[in-house]
Amino acid sequence: MSLRALLLASVAVVGLAVGGTVAFSPWNAPSLAQVETPAAPPSIENRIVPQSDSEMRLSFAPVVQAASPSVVNVYATRIEQQAVSPFANDPFFSRFFGEGRFRSRPRESQSLGSGVIVDAGGVILTNRHVIEGATDVRIALSDGREFAVDVVIEDEQTDLAVLRVRDPGNANFPAIRFADSDSLLVGDLVLAIGNPFGVGQTVTSGIVSALARTGVESSDYEFFIQTDAAINPGNSGGALVDLDGNLVGINTAIYSQTGGSVGIGFAIPANMARLVAEAGISGGEIVRPWFGAKMQAVNSDIAASLGIAAPHGALITEVAPDGPAERAGFRSGDVVLSVDGVAVDDPSAFNFRLATKPIGQTTQLERWRGGTSETVTFTVEAAPVAGSDMIAVITGNSRFAGTSVRQMDAALAESKGLPYDAKGVIVTAVEPGSPAAEMGLQVDDIILSLNDVAMETASAFSEMASQRVRMWQIILQRGGRVMRSVVSG
Repeated sequence: MSLRALLLASVAVVGLAVGGTVAFSPWNAPSLAQVETPAAPPSIENRIVPQSDSEMRLSFAPVVQAASPSVVNVYATRIEQQAVSPFANDPFFSRFFGEGRFRSRPRESQSLGSGVIVDAGGVILTNRHVIEGATDVRIALSDGREFAVDVVIEDEQTDLAVLRVRDPGNANFPAIRFADSDSLLVGDLVLAIGNPFGVGQTVTSGIVSALARTGVESSDYEFFIQTDAAINPGNSGGALVDLDGNLVGINTAIYSQTGGSVGIGFAIPANMARLVAEAGISGGEIVRPWFGAKMQAVNSDIAASLGIAAPHGALITEVAPDGPAERAGFRSGDVVLSVDGVAVDDPSAFNFRLATKPIGQTTQLERWRGGTSETVTFTVEAAPVAGSDMIAVITGNSRFAGTSVRQMDAALAESKGLPYDAKGVIVTAVEPGSPAAEMGLQVDDIILSLNDVAMETASAFSEMASQRVRMWQIILQRGGRVMRSVVSG
């Protein structure tokens, strides 16, 4: 069972701890004169003891009884190719015997995670990495009932997925209530409910250790709740609930040297999870806001140069031409300090705050410019949708048959980490077994030119790729590298 985000790499602890021991040097040991006499222990009279039977019986049980029926086990089955020979991946033996000698056979594997029922009709929210690549997904409720489910949404940007029960019959599923995750404070008590290591539904308790954590996963919206409630492999997709039994987060990852819980777990805030769940319930697509500007964090040097008291905020470094930010009057060098009165510490915080706003809503952005702050009214907009003239699908008797491409625009360029004026057409799909796949084209390849003709529009690519020529000279960009190749026509 390999849960990508739940088995994070080993952690190098800098400073005191080395190999689990604490380094202590006699050279920096305090002298007896420096050691203060410990204070007397608190008087027993200051301790508060339970005063009644009800106080002695305080328990999380009512919270668990309210929330746990909404948490399910998720079983994902995958079909993977397993090499018959142990030498199949050895380049020497492959070259000596020929790759055709080493055949592979399908092997079935299963992974286990958790999920949360968010709609009485049988809609479940879980982590994308729990069901990624699965050919069959099933859920099991806490009362033992099992159901086959369909995957409705797989959202790579948030690592969330929405499942729907395939044949619910007359079942009425116990849906959990969403809490406002913005109301959480560090120190609040929370419970984590899931199925760690496949042992069965388990509840652990802890507190909110930190908010707005980043650098946990390589997702677009990093803004995690950190908790010390024990989270282990199998908890992925499970519920983090408050003491009212409401969902405050979806448990997603842990920070660990061993793969087991060490008291540092992370959950996706409920306010982000709700948007994905609502899209799944309505059967629609996730439509996210687009600001139209690139940003960087404000460090101490930048803060000092701009006259900002403390290093926080999102510094605009580049603005998309005619994008929402430019139309709202933003320009390079501005710093966004808050969204609707909520401070943003860095670009990740700004992206999260904006992403939780509905399209069309008016929001107030605090902007720092020229040594003073001002409030700007900003209308939340979606990224422009590619029209039919910006998309091309190549079919027929062509070397590029099986390729789907989209013309580059500012929003797409930003999402791919490219300059706003980037040119070319980007490959959005390659049909397996097609001539394009055999040629080696891959999704996210950016085709810059064909036979020395620049590919700046989808129509130009469609017209050129449909021609019959003896040879193709292709220039494309892949993973930040420009590649040139020649293939037969």
